Amino acid sequence: MYLSKGYNSRKQAGFRCELCGISANDRALEVDHIIPHNLRGPDTIDNYQALCYKCNANKRDTDSTSFRDWKVLYETRKPDCIFCNPEESRMLAVTELAYVLKDAFPVTDGHVLIVPKRHVDTLFELFAPEMNSCVRLLKEFKSHIEIQDPTVQGFNVGVNVSEVAGQTVPHCHFHLIPRRLGDVPNPKGGIRSIISGKGDYTE
Repeated sequence: MYLSKGYNSRKQAGFRCELCGISANDRALEVDHIIPHNLRGPDTIDNYQALCYKCNANKRDTDSTSFRDWKVLYETRKPDCIFCNPEESRMLAVTELAYVLKDAFPVTDGHVLIVPKRHVDTLFELFAPEMNSCVRLLKEFKSHIEIQDPTVQGFNVGVNVSEVAGQTVPHCHFHLIPRRLGDVPNPKGGIRSIISGKGDYTE
């Protein structure tokens, strides 16, 4: 089982060190827990990382971060937060650290949200296993949407950070928005269009 997860972790990292980027062809990769196993880090793919032997050795020597309270941190919820207490009818999938919700006000048909369970305001506060879990769900639901609806030919993936950038719910979440040919007159520039007139920069 560990060997299978180890291979998957290397594959997920593109067979490169997740810290320095060196190829597995140039320096052997080691798979280890992000949150150490002896500190009750879970044996899940989202808590594994692939590091070259040099970076992994340096991490052990220099990383003094304490994860002793990680379990309590991961269980942080706010009673008045709609993403800490999601509607069951909108829930599409759940993992240990994140879940997928139907967007309540979809931009396009199939628009979903990937939400970490822990209450954090923005993605910049996510722990690595949480980011891994969210990215894995993004990939899974991209494939799921494409299978369910062959008219989907692209996606916008977006995260709003703070009220000035349009964030209306102060709990980190990723938007996965399916795109179809002709759904807007001119899609050029994609997310650049959040500022009026900045989408098609070739004009």
